[in-house]
Amino acid sequence: MADQCRIVVFASGNGSNFQALIDAIAKDQIPNSKIIRLIVNRGKAYATQRAENAGIPWEYFNLISNGFAAKGEKDPQKIQESRDKYDAALADKLLNGDYRPDLVVLAGWMYVFGKPFLDPLEEAGIKIINLHPALPGKYDGAGAIERAYEDFKAGKLENNKTGIMVHYVIAQVDRGEPILTREIEVCEGEDLHQLEEKIHSHEHQLLVEATAKVVGEITAQKRAR
Repeated sequence: MADQCRIVVFASGNGSNFQALIDAIAKDQIPNSKIIRLIVNRGKAYATQRAENAGIPWEYFNLISNGFAAKGEKDPQKIQESRDKYDAALADKLLNGDYRPDLVVLAGWMYVFGKPFLDPLEEAGIKIINLHPALPGKYDGAGAIERAYEDFKAGKLENNKTGIMVHYVIAQVDRGEPILTREIEVCEGEDLHQLEEKIHSHEHQLLVEATAKVVGEITAQKRAR
């Protein structure tokens, strides 16, 4: 289909969000879309098995294993240079390889992209979206759920609510325009593990809904050309 949205998913671990996307596409909950590739940056990521089961091609591309950085490198300048080269190489793969996407979905991707990846994709009109377990402007970066829970225990969590969002990816971590958000209440007596489980139980649905929304916009643009 000419107006079909081609999706590349990036994941680092178990891949349950990736699986949610696979299942949703199979049920036509994300119409006119196809996952054309999975990219992982951890060799033991179970997401690769999910890709195998679904017949989706996958690729392992790692900062150190693929020769961009020396293991144990401590020099901040060299680390940044390595990351820039890695980012640029990944952008080149997407733009000039045989699986150029219309949309990139970061589904549990444990790596922060910089401008050498983001700028070429933006210039090419390829959207990038990410799932983050916090509300817009709150708890950017890693450990978002833990930090919200600590604030709850300290009586500093506004309205006792945290949440999740899917947002567009920009250079500022977790500060891109939100696509969909969902508030989640932290309850008295709830421990951190229970809060994590509750938040994760909402993530799959929100990611599917947000991906479907963005895919709808992309396919509408394709039809209008």
